[in-house]
Formats: sequence, structure tokens, C-alpha cells
Amino acid sequence: MKIGMIGLGKMGGNMTERLMRDGHEVVVYNLTQGPIDEAAKKGAIPAKSLADFVKKLPKPKVVWIMVPSGKPVDQNIRDLKKLLKKGDIIIDGGNSEWQDSQRRAKGLKPKGIEFIDCGVSGGVWGLKEGYCLMYGGDEKTCKYVEPIFKTLAPKNGYLYCGPVGSGHYVKMVHNGIEYGMLQSYAEGFAVLESSEFDLDLRAVSKVWQYGSVIRSWLLELAELVFKDDPTLEDLDPYVWDSGEGRWTVEAAIRQNVPAPIITASLIARIASRDSDSFSMKTIAALRNQFGGHAVKKKD
Repeated sequence: MKIGMIGLGKMGGNMTERLMRDGHEVVVYNLTQGPIDEAAKKGAIPAKSLADFVKKLPKPKVVWIMVPSGKPVDQNIRDLKKLLKKGDIIIDGGNSEWQDSQRRAKGLKPKGIEFIDCGVSGGVWGLKEGYCLMYGGDEKTCKYVEPIFKTLAPKNGYLYCGPVGSGHYVKMVHNGIEYGMLQSYAEGFAVLESSEFDLDLRAVSKVWQYGSVIRSWLLELAELVFKDDPTLEDLDPYVWDSGEGRWTVEAAIRQNVPAPIITASLIARIASRDSDSFSMKTIAALRNQFGGHAVKKKD
């Protein structure tokens, strides 16, 4: 297929490359020129402006937006709405709130522009390993762009979740679960680190990957973390939250579902911004490993 990609950051750039490796044509546009030039060197079709970007796409035009949630998504949709026609398709692959996705789809409906909300997990490893995709929208429209999902995801790694909003809802809960998993691992390593034994945390994280009931990809990343910095002394224990954990907690409260682990994990992140906790350093380091999320280095 021929698809347009707006946003060539850590995720968008790698997704563009993965699509091209599988034979898709990708027209690219970004706020700054550097990433466009870089993508063009790898075979992408560069666009000089948003109008030029849309012009270079065939009907129905398929546009994937990969920008930060909130105002950047709204701005891109407002601009695209002026250029796209009935039957064209917008896919929001960022970490948008599911209710925002429903609102955006409703705003595009009078013009006949289709909207798909797609939760994407895989971080900076997605180029090599593939991205887990959870998406919602008109079923026929989603079926039309399935070749894109099939390329981006590993085998069995993409799912049609239902109507618009369902994709980002599932991704929201996914990230809420991630909060709890990270917190549990981090607290465990903090207990190990503070013990009377001179434990090799890298070795522990490695052995747990073989036959253990807590083996996971996060443990593989923990091994890399402790290989690079066994004591995490270079990190501040400052952990950002990108929104999904908060939204998961809010949804749990609205739906009268107890979610104490996810809620406590969110509070722990907020508390980390005024602490010197080894567990929070571990979470910061792991988030950097799987998502390229920023960390605070000590002065």
C-alpha cells in the first residue's frame, strides 16, 4: 500500500522504515526537516508541506498520525480535514485518550473521513521486533488497511477491538498494567539491592528469564539496565507518567472497578519526583530501555 506518515520521531521514524522494508510506499511529513531528509535517504517520499503530502497519496488517502497526544493530534486533524475527501482515512497511532478519539471521529464524520484509533506498543524495539497493535473504527475500513497492520505487527500481534475508541481504550489499560508490572519488578530489585548480600542484579534478572513464573521481556531489559549501570548511581529517581496510567485509574473509578495496584503505581511515580528511591531509578531506567523515554541524570 501507499501510506502517509506524519510525525517521524522515535516511533514514527521506525514504523516508516518497517513499512518500507515490507514493500509499502511511505510519504512522510514532519514539523522539522531533518527527519524528513533522513527518511528520504532510506526510500521514503518526502513532502514539502501538508498539502504536498496529501497530494502525493492515492485515493483513498491513508494518513497515519504519529505525534504526541492532545493538541498536536487535534491540530493535524484540523489541517487534514481541509485537504482530505470523503472515504479518506486517518489513523491516530499515538497514546491518545479514547474519549478524544471518539470526539475526533465524530468531528470527521460529516465530511465522510474515516477515523481509526490505534494503540501501539513496542517502543524503540518495534523496528526489529514489531509493534503490538490494538485498533478501533469502522470494521470495513480497518480491513482495508489491514496490510499495514500486518506489516507493523509480529505474527498474531494486531487486533481489531471494535468501534472507534476501543483501540485506545485497550492500549490505555495495557499501559496501566505496565505501571503495575514495572512497580513490582522495581520494588523487588530494591529489596535485593538493600539486602545484606552482595547480589549481582544483572545475574538475577538473567536467571529469572529461564523457567521462572515471572520471566518477561521486562526482565530482559532489566538485564541490560544493570549491565550498563549496576547501581543506577547516575540516575535520578524521577519517573514521568505519560497519561495512560492516570486515565486507567480514572476509568476504574468511573466503572467501580477496584484497581489498587495500578493506582498505587501511579502515586509512586508522582512521589518519585521528590525521593531518592532505587526502585524509582529502576523504573526510569526500564522505561528508557523499552520506550526511549527520557531519564533525569544526576548533576
